[in-house]
This record gives sequence, C-alpha cells and structure tokens, in this order.
Amino acid sequence: MANLNEVFGCMVFSDHVMKQRLPKETYKLLQQTIKKGQPLDIGVANVVANAMKDWAIEKGATHYTHWFQPMTGITAEKHDSFIAPTNDGRVLMEFSGSELVRGEPDASSFPSGGIRATFEARGYTVWDPTSAAFVKGKTLYIPTAFCSYTGEALDAKTPLLRSMEALSRQAMRILRLFGNTDASSVVSTVGPEQEYFLIDKAMYEKRKDLIYCGRTLFGSRPPKGQELEDQYFASIKTRVAAFMNELNEELWKLGVLAKTEHNEVAPAQHELAPIFSKTNIAVDHNHLTMELLQRIAKKYDMICLLHEKPFEGINGSGKHNNWSIATDTGVNLLDPGTTPHENAQFLLFLAAVIKAVDEYQDLLRISVASAGNDHRLGANEAPPAIVSVFLGDELTGVVESITNGSSYDAKVKTLMKIGVDVLPPFPRDTTDRNRTSPFAFTGNKFEFRMVGSAMSIAEANTNLNTAVAESLRIFADELEKAADFNATLQKLVRETLKAHKRIIFNGNNYDEAWVAEAEKRGLLNLKTTPDALPHLLKEKNVKLFETHGVFSHTELHSRYDIAMEKYCKVLNIEAVTMTKMSKARILPAVTAYSKELAETANAKKALMGNEADVTYETTLISKISALTTALWKNTVALEEALEKTEALTDITEKAFSYKDLVIPAMAEVRSAADALELLTSKKHWPFPTYGDLLYSVI
Repeated sequence: MANLNEVFGCMVFSDHVMKQRLPKETYKLLQQTIKKGQPLDIGVANVVANAMKDWAIEKGATHYTHWFQPMTGITAEKHDSFIAPTNDGRVLMEFSGSELVRGEPDASSFPSGGIRATFEARGYTVWDPTSAAFVKGKTLYIPTAFCSYTGEALDAKTPLLRSMEALSRQAMRILRLFGNTDASSVVSTVGPEQEYFLIDKAMYEKRKDLIYCGRTLFGSRPPKGQELEDQYFASIKTRVAAFMNELNEELWKLGVLAKTEHNEVAPAQHELAPIFSKTNIAVDHNHLTMELLQRIAKKYDMICLLHEKPFEGINGSGKHNNWSIATDTGVNLLDPGTTPHENAQFLLFLAAVIKAVDEYQDLLRISVASAGNDHRLGANEAPPAIVSVFLGDELTGVVESITNGSSYDAKVKTLMKIGVDVLPPFPRDTTDRNRTSPFAFTGNKFEFRMVGSAMSIAEANTNLNTAVAESLRIFADELEKAADFNATLQKLVRETLKAHKRIIFNGNNYDEAWVAEAEKRGLLNLKTTPDALPHLLKEKNVKLFETHGVFSHTELHSRYDIAMEKYCKVLNIEAVTMTKMSKARILPAVTAYSKELAETANAKKALMGNEADVTYETTLISKISALTTALWKNTVALEEALEKTEALTDITEKAFSYKDLVIPAMAEVRSAADALELLTSKKHWPFPTYGDLLYSVI
C-alpha cells in the first residue's frame, strides 16, 4: 500500500478537493449550503458538477449514479454515463448542475407502504451536499435523498437529516441560554461497530439456507463452540488478515475512518470499528462498509455473513451504535469533564437523554426490530428487549444526590495497581463497561447496543435524535420563560431525573430477576417485531415526529406497513426454504442411510446366520425411523401453518400468525432434523455441518 496519507480519501470529492478545484466564490456559496442549509443556486450547481465530473474522470470514472437508501435496508443505484452525442458523430463528457442536484429513478419497485400505487412510478433523488461524493470502480457516486412525486420520503436518509436538524434546532436554544454565542449548530455523531462472520465460499454454496436466508435453518451445535473463550482477540488467521488489509485500504480510499479490527467471541466472527463521524456520513460509510465486507470476502474465497444470528446456539452479530452530540465548534455536549456534578450544562443534556430514552423506549426498540434481530435480542449475547440506561457508579451517585437533595462526595480517580513492579499504575475509569446494557454511557457518549448487524443505523439514530430533540424542546420552553434561570435549571434537572430514574439500571441485564424488576418499574418488554411495531402508531409517537417535522402521519403509516410486510416476507422465505430442504435433501439422505444400515444388517445375517449381532444397525434404524416420521409430519404441519398464514390479508394479523404459528412449526422441523444429523453418517448428510462452516477458514 502507498503512503496512508496519500491513500486516505483519494477517491472522495472532499472539502480539500473542492477548495482546490472550485472558484473561491463558488466554494464559499456551497459551504453556506452545506453548513447553514441555504438554498443551492443552479449556477453554483453547474460549476460544482463540472468540477466533480472532471475530477471523477481523472479517477477513471465513466458513469455517475445517484446513490440512495430506499426502505429496503440497503442502498440502491442506477448508473448513467457522462457521454453526450455531438453533431459529427462523436461524444462529449458532460454533467450538468441539474443532473447533479436531481435524478429521476423508477420508484415503482421500491417499498412505499401504500404512499403511491405501483403504476405511479416517478420518484426523485436529491443531492445531499453534506455527504461527499466518491468514485468507486468506474462510477461517481453522489449521495442523495429519495422522495416520491408528491414529496413524501421514500428512504432512510431524508428522515435522518430532518431529525438532525430538529436536534440541532432545539440544542441551540439550550446553548444560547447558557451564553454560548460561538456555536452555530449542533450535530449528532456516531461510530458504529460492525460485527460479521467469515466462512469458506465452497461450504456456503452447499447450504441453500445460507444462500436464500443468510442464516442456517438447520444445524446441531459443534463439539467446540465458544466455550473456551479462545477466539476473542486471538491472533488473526492469515487469510482473514489479508482480507482485512484490503478492506481497510479500500475503506480508507473512500474516506471511511476504519480504526479497529479483531476476532470476536464466536468462531469465525470478527469486528470492525470506525472513528466517530457526523451521523448521516456515518450511515453512508456503514453501508459502504457492509458492501465492501461482502464484496472483498469473495476475492479470498470467503463469504461474509451479516445476518444477526447465522448459527443457532452461537453468538450472533450486532452493531453497537456509539452516539453523541457536539457543537460545530467541537465541544462534546456529553463530556462530563473532571467534575460532572458541577457541570450544569452536561447534566441538563444528560437529563434530556435519560428522559428521551424513558419516554420513547418503544421507539428505540422499534428501530432495531426485524425477524433476524429477534433471534439475537435477549439471548444472553446481546441486550434483552427491555430498554434501560447504564450510567455507572459515579454518574448514578450524581443522579441520586440530585434527586435526594443531598450533597455529592466527588471521588478522585483511583490508581490501579496490578502487582507487577515494572508496569506503571494507571487511573481507573469512573465507570466500568456494562456489555449487557442496551444503552450505556461510556465516558462521553452512549452506546446503543441493540442494533442488528445487517441493519442500517439510520432508523435508530433518527428515532434517538428526535426523542432527544423533544426533551430539549420542553426544557427550552421552560427555561426561556424562567424569571430565575439557575433556580429553574436546578429544579428542571432534579425533577426530570427523579421522574425517569426507573430507566436507569447498572446491573446484569441478562439476569431473569431484571425482567421481573423491569416489569415492576413499568418498563416495556417488547420481545418480538410484531409486539414492537404497533407502538410506532401510538398517538404520542405520531405527535413526536409530526411536531419536529421528521415524519408525516402518512410516512409513519407507510413505514409500519413496510416493516410488517418485510417481517412476513423474510419468514415466508425461511419457511419455504426449510420445507424444501427437508423434503428434497434431508429426508432422502436419511432414508438412503437407513437403507444402507438395513442392507448391512441383512448382509451380516447372511454371513453369520442367527448369531449375527445387528443391534447397532437395528437400534439406529429404529431411532432414525422415528425421527424421520417426526420430520415428515412436522414438515407437513409447517406447510399447513404457512398456507393458513399466507391466506390472511391483514398485515398485522399475518405477522402475528408468523410469530405464533409458523415460527413454532419451524422449530419442530428443526428439532427433528438436527437430531437426525447427529445419527446420520457424514457421507450421507446432505450439507456442511456447523463444525464444517465455523472452522472452514484456516
């Protein structure tokens, strides 16, 4: 690899590149659009488009695309070349401001949740100048928002940008009250940690469930899983290290701040973590990361699995969404400083977050709801479906002193001595980590640990930004009319923390006792996607989004319908795949093995007469026969459950039928099949086992 300083961002039309290539006045006007939201003049757009095109062509681009995030959970792109014909039969390379600013893809095949009919195909992609364009392959990628012909958001980015504006607007009201005249905006920032599995490509191709569903529908646990805890942070295998090196280089070229990489807890599981960036850019970069993970893995004859739970009984994969808020002058508003109990501004923003998480815990749960993530949440490898906040001992002590009206005894950081003279003592952090908490304060940010590995982080941050904006709006309304600012501030912080203490929990979220305790506190326990999604349309949530202009009533209903429909479609694909694998692969395989066992027993009897001991064969045949009958009956029952569910027309009723009828039927099929795997010879079993898959990359 060339010098990292030369490589990083070399394929990005960055601020540095714009300064070099744009006229000073054009650059200045564009920055006013990016930083202050001022309308972009078409004349400025034309100059920017021409400079962007020339730069992209120098990088080898022949096409451009408006890159957007429809409500499929992944990105979309349509490529157009730069060529324009001339009168003499040649072509020119052209790219206008209007082509930069607006595209017109066919929106008919993207989810809309009833916003428009299929025949109403028009949609618009609109340039997001706050996220830099980049070249990937032979194409200039232009990050965009996506809306319908009638103006409703059809993507994940538009609501995210709206929520960021709402948060900034309300936070600035608070900062002005504290006398801050330097900042002009507040941004939410995110650093999303990405977990994933790598398995051998040849093994993957033999598993139809992995191909169609992204997870294994069958498979018994291998003799060795993660019990020895020897995978976590272990030495990285040569093939994986080569993959990671290329992944880093490609991410760095695109300006993605890939920072940390390591082996995760489960066999074949790994993690990549970036440095924080502005939330909409972090969302773009995480989509790029997921795409490149999957693409580059194939070059090394591996497949990257992003499903939340690809292997039953083995830890799944999440995406820790490290969220914070900061001014445009670089001040982190969630940094307590050295004396958090004295920092009134920090305590007010902390109270705003605690209030938001408590009042809108359902929205945070909804933002991570999916058929895949339902397998992971609450499985003692990820937070439960109950949302709570971890603050740590010091901040909890501050909260207790405020709510009780008592003084707080600030503690000096304790020096840790670890009993080896050559190793220096070091200050212990004032809060430990709590890996079981869904929403943990970790020094100057909150780590939202519930997001699934295959998910876009856009929805989680949209909901979080909006909920916190609402808390700040209420605070600002009260403080702006206060006769005594300090007295009102103290009362506001105290009453808010007292009212929402129930959401704070520093213990073990995996403990069953917490489930009972959370119920006593009145906290929600929305265990599955169908349980969670109806809360999206509750009056308080509709009012929240409409108040801050993040979602209209129509847009919310569309997202509810899309999420429910996707849940049903995913489970339908899984159930159909399961029945086909059972009938076409497993049942014939075990029948053939039974036949071989019977032939072996008969051959023994023919050679040895009545003295032949065929106990092994007959016992095994009997066990396999019973399980084969059970598998067949369970498969038929699954087909019947699927047929009954698919006949339902109401999407909510259908989703609950999948949860209550189809999923249990799938579990019965799997139980019989996995038991058969343990009895069937390796030669006859029709696809790679967990042991084959998890230890396939050497």
